[in-house]
Amino acid sequence: MTITQLYYVLAVAEQQNFTKAAEKCFVTQPTLSMQIQKLEDQLNILIFDRSKKPIELTEVGKKIVHQARNIVNEADRIKDIVDQQKGFIGGEFKLGIIPTVMPTLLPMFLKSFIKKYPKVKLKIEELTTEEIISRINDGHLDAAIAATPLENENIKERALYYEPFVGYVPDNHRLTEKKSITVDDLEIEDMLLLEDGHCFRDGVINLCKSFKKHDEDKFQLDSGSIEMLVKLSNEGLGMTLLPYLHTLDIKDSEKKNLHYFNEPSPAREVSIIYHKSELKMQIIEALQNVISGIIRGAIAFQNVQIISPITK
Repeated sequence: MTITQLYYVLAVAEQQNFTKAAEKCFVTQPTLSMQIQKLEDQLNILIFDRSKKPIELTEVGKKIVHQARNIVNEADRIKDIVDQQKGFIGGEFKLGIIPTVMPTLLPMFLKSFIKKYPKVKLKIEELTTEEIISRINDGHLDAAIAATPLENENIKERALYYEPFVGYVPDNHRLTEKKSITVDDLEIEDMLLLEDGHCFRDGVINLCKSFKKHDEDKFQLDSGSIEMLVKLSNEGLGMTLLPYLHTLDIKDSEKKNLHYFNEPSPAREVSIIYHKSELKMQIIEALQNVISGIIRGAIAFQNVQIISPITK
């Protein structure tokens, strides 16, 4: 049994196709198939059910893949140790970012990070929290930036900053005349929300006094875009809550609609998260340092307190 064979097994398990797996591993399909067949013969079991389309893992194959991922991670750790000893920060790094953080945070740190660490090849995807957790556990992401805490035993978290919530209240709303607002002012009935799957939606619901189903004859819309929520609010269809960084790009004509909370302001914790195996920690720490430094330089979050838990 070799590490290379285990890499091939993981590739087939992911792609569910020998040809695609071979392409991913940069070998010919016969070479990959022969090595997996050799491993199966050595173990005297079948890892894959080749009669299924797409190819599926056998029951014992599922257990082997789980263990193979642990072994491959530990093998990769050796390279990490060598890289850290040499002070090398580089190579491919797969990073996921949740949708309510991506458009505001990424432009703030990406150019600086690339300039400081030119040998790191970032591959960035916008993913929901649920997708991020799954991909980190499967080894398809090296790290992610998400709202925390997640309370997942396989994932470690390092807080980057605390981002306050800000009310966006249109003209002629019941809260329009209030210079500042409190959590007690929020009512779910006139709140525009992100669609299911966004952790920011869950945070807003948790802040509201109650969550009642809308009557069937009342207007209800869940959007996948914070920008769309602002546009709908401008049409007088309700108020919404924005993460603080989103308010920095608000048009001058819309700034009058921003209503800040009385202190302590409700906020969300935004963290860099990664698997407990702690692979590629030198890159994770580099990301953390760059992002934290930029946030400290741009906005003073130090006095913000989290007074409400944000459910994932």
